[in-house]
Amino acid sequence: MAHALTRFMNVTDRLRFVFGPATRLDADAPVVHKHDAFEQASDEDLSHFEVETDSEGHHYAVRREDMNK
Repeated sequence: MAHALTRFMNVTDRLRFVFGPATRLDADAPVVHKHDAFEQASDEDLSHFEVETDSEGHHYAVRREDMNK
């Protein structure tokens, strides 16, 4: 096991030499989520559904129009 770990570390050291160190971003920084046209269209399509949960905890979608009937 120690031999495999040593080989792995040697490979990663060589890769770091070729590609540079791994980029480390600030973990405390908020994630910026940008909406594009495709995501806007998906949100519009999904807005016609309501998520329901049955007595056993299963989730399923119901069209809002069907709930009003």
